[in-house]
Amino acid sequence: MTVTVSMHFVNELFHGVPVVERARGSYLERAGISPFLLAAPHGRVTVEQFATLYRLLVNEYDDETPGFFARPLRGGTLKLLCLSVLEAPTLKVALHRYTLFFRIVLDDFGYEYSVEDDLARVALVEHRPPAGSRILVHELMLKLFHGIASWMIARKIPPVMMECAYAQPAHSADYLYFYPGKVSFERSQTAIYFDQALLDQPIRQTKKHLGAFLRRAPADWFYVSFADRLVSHRVREHLSHHLASSGSVHDVARALHMSVRTLARRLTDEGTHFQAVKDEFRRDFAIQALTRSERPLLAIADELGFRDLACFSRAFKSWTGNSPAAYRRALLSPADRGA
Repeated sequence: MTVTVSMHFVNELFHGVPVVERARGSYLERAGISPFLLAAPHGRVTVEQFATLYRLLVNEYDDETPGFFARPLRGGTLKLLCLSVLEAPTLKVALHRYTLFFRIVLDDFGYEYSVEDDLARVALVEHRPPAGSRILVHELMLKLFHGIASWMIARKIPPVMMECAYAQPAHSADYLYFYPGKVSFERSQTAIYFDQALLDQPIRQTKKHLGAFLRRAPADWFYVSFADRLVSHRVREHLSHHLASSGSVHDVARALHMSVRTLARRLTDEGTHFQAVKDEFRRDFAIQALTRSERPLLAIADELGFRDLACFSRAFKSWTGNSPAAYRRALLSPADRGA
């Protein structure tokens, strides 16, 4: 999974838990995240790093939504939730049980759903402000529903539209991969819309599949590729296999069987453009390579199509605010840095 997320998710995850500075550094180190990234202007971490940090806090505080709400969701809550919906005959019945479950276990937060103009709408309901970071709580709790619902019917549910009950955040570019579809901000509720016909889909998972799903959480809820529906995802998918040999806009347009103009128009419709998608992919690939391998910087630069290390360094600094050498050096332990 070559994808990264904004440091917003790391910084805000600590918002609702009483972590002293020293302990915070320990959690970050165990998750493979350098503390220097907390203040990096455009710092990013891999989905796996964030998921590891999330699980560390879940285990430490015995709260599967660490510090989100006034009442913790003790270990095993997610498993009980999944067990309660797995016996449902269809997604519609499972969704009813899902909303009922949260009405029982939480006083300050829940879900509601309705059907509007052939679209199913699932919205977050705040009975009182969350204890944790409000934007992060909204992002993760909506992704929780989307992840569980998609898993239950064993197919990716394409969001048609997402509404956010908050102003557009600085990291909203990530939403193209979290909530592929139209996104609007400053709405009355945070909600996700999808095709009503999916409500009739049968539940295809069983108890024997549950363990693997829970072990991967929350990584599988973050990035969902819809290469079959979104051109930006198809571009990224092509680059992941053919960046070195055919990574130009002309190469990609030809591979996707469209003209360069059509490719540009389709990407504009999705709120992005070719160079942005390519740079986001190269940034994520570089961060993965720096954090998960010891490959020389020159080799990474060459693999990403840069003519020399200086060009790679300039690009990486424009993406993250730091040079690749500084990024990798910050990941080393103090002893290693002094060696």
